[in-house]
Amino acid sequence: MGQIRGEGSWSCISGCGACCRLDPSQRQEAIAALSPSQQEQYLAMVGADGWCIHYNTGSRNCRIYVDRPDFCDVANLVKLFGSAGDPGAGDRLAIACCKQQIRSEYGGRGRVMGRFLRAIRVD
Repeated sequence: MGQIRGEGSWSCISGCGACCRLDPSQRQEAIAALSPSQQEQYLAMVGADGWCIHYNTGSRNCRIYVDRPDFCDVANLVKLFGSAGDPGAGDRLAIACCKQQIRSEYGGRGRVMGRFLRAIRVD
């Protein structure tokens, strides 16, 4: 994934998990991009609180990270929504999605957002 002006490449940060909030009422566009079998799997992973049933909200980590479904890998976003012909599309999309989700879950000026912004910054 290529760099974009003012930001570096997308990078996942530990202890975030904002993307593990799977509440279908907040993710209609994402769910619509999945195949029918992926949609079924996605919906089966949604807990009563809207978080993924495999996400430990206390330690903020995924219990199945190594074996997580493809749609849980943010690096795959460009395959679902991006343009393979645009080398920076994946980074831009992943960064925008992460910012939106972090802002929604933890606030735009919180510690998690600050760590994410530092992780993607161009030195």
